[in-house]
Amino acid sequence: MKVDLSGYRGIVFDMDGTLLDSMGSHLQAWQQTCEHYGYPFDRAFLHNLGGVPSIATVEILNDKHGLTHAPAEVARYKRDAWMALDHSPTLIEDTMAVFEYYRPTMKIGIGTGADRAQAEKLLAQHGLLARIDALVTSSDVTQGKPHPQTFLNVAKHMGVAPEQCVVFEDTEIGEQAARRAQMDCILVHNGVIQVPDSQG
Repeated sequence: MKVDLSGYRGIVFDMDGTLLDSMGSHLQAWQQTCEHYGYPFDRAFLHNLGGVPSIATVEILNDKHGLTHAPAEVARYKRDAWMALDHSPTLIEDTMAVFEYYRPTMKIGIGTGADRAQAEKLLAQHGLLARIDALVTSSDVTQGKPHPQTFLNVAKHMGVAPEQCVVFEDTEIGEQAARRAQMDCILVHNGVIQVPDSQG
């Protein structure tokens, strides 16, 4: 196994870009949305906002570019654009190896900035929904990442103390949320687990 997680009792995975290779389609939908509403499209900036609920992302874009579009309206447009794309995300091999290895002995949860309907649909497509102990989505929290509420709620539903959980994330904002929840965090870049120095 690439990483030794035997010191933990629970694993929390982000979904998009961590378990599922779906960030490309989300960025494509954001590009369409930015063009429609007149936001400059910055792929790297929006990728780093992965895990942030769409409404909060629009608020950030409004602040950054001095625009005043209604966040709920823009978020709906982005969701509709994403739903219209022909996308079938694939599982990310590195993190799925961790999932399969530790599934028999450890609690596993998912904390995502996607809404519940979208998350349940994608996870069910890959047979994961019935195999996890907890799912917390943007529909279930009042404050999304980088606030720790998502990950704290996953730990609560799993029945594991936050400090006994480790998070797998692909964005800095997700990492901030994990640290604020008092959880260790292992980053995933382009589908590859970044092994912590202590284990390398």
